[in-house]
Amino acid sequence: MDEILLEAEERMEKAITALEREFGKLRTGRAHTSLVDNILVDYHGTPTPIKQLASVAIPDSRSITIQPWDKSAFGSVEKAIINSNLGLNPMNDGRLIRINIPMLTEERRKELVKMAKKYVEEAKVAVRNVRRDANEQIKKLEKSKDITEDESRNGQDEVQKLTDAYVAKSDERGAAKEAEIMAI
Repeated sequence: MDEILLEAEERMEKAITALEREFGKLRTGRAHTSLVDNILVDYHGTPTPIKQLASVAIPDSRSITIQPWDKSAFGSVEKAIINSNLGLNPMNDGRLIRINIPMLTEERRKELVKMAKKYVEEAKVAVRNVRRDANEQIKKLEKSKDITEDESRNGQDEVQKLTDAYVAKSDERGAAKEAEIMAI
């Protein structure tokens, strides 16, 4: 029973971690390195993440600087950023690639909030799927007479408490992200 609960909690925590990762990809009005972390650059024919080709820094809240270690990668990095559909416009001065983060329009903010809500909902679905799996495992144990009916009911109650806690965590993170997106 404890194993089932531990595994369920672990999987629910992973759903929250995945939610945080998705939120990292959403562009708010501020610069942060996770905006460019997942952009793949065609480096000598191999798709390579920017963070493996260059040092990425945040000199101020409105800009990101990328300094490729290999001078020949400048063009590829710049092209990858332009093609990333993030609406970023890189400027290359030969030493650094600088990206200024433009202010978000009200319309774009609303789109981002919708995306954030979608990610929260996906996380909640993942948590509920974990609940279903855990409850099925508990019912199997009860059917095979490894645990009593009361233990089964208690186990399912514990799984429900975990589910409620992680759904609440998802909502909290979603509300915080929404506030961050809407802040000017």
